[in-house]
Amino acid sequence: MISGIVTIQNKLGLHARSANLFVRTATAFASSITVINEHATANGKSIMSMMLLQAAKGTKVELQVEGEDEQQALVALEALINNKFGEDD
Repeated sequence: MISGIVTIQNKLGLHARSANLFVRTATAFASSITVINEHATANGKSIMSMMLLQAAKGTKVELQVEGEDEQQALVALEALINNKFGEDD
């Protein structure tokens, strides 16, 4: 298992569109993906679970990835978050 900590940077935080993008990216990988913030733990491949994180802009989340493609998955998910889910501010 590998992990990384990233900060949600897009203006609206982890809302429906960004959570959907995260889940679509996560499900492209075989690895299991868990997202943790100070209030909750979520299955990174479940849209409902991700929405329950209620991660606003500035929230730090830990990504825990385990599986055969864990390195590629972590890099892709960190890039998605760091690029503000492709949103313009």
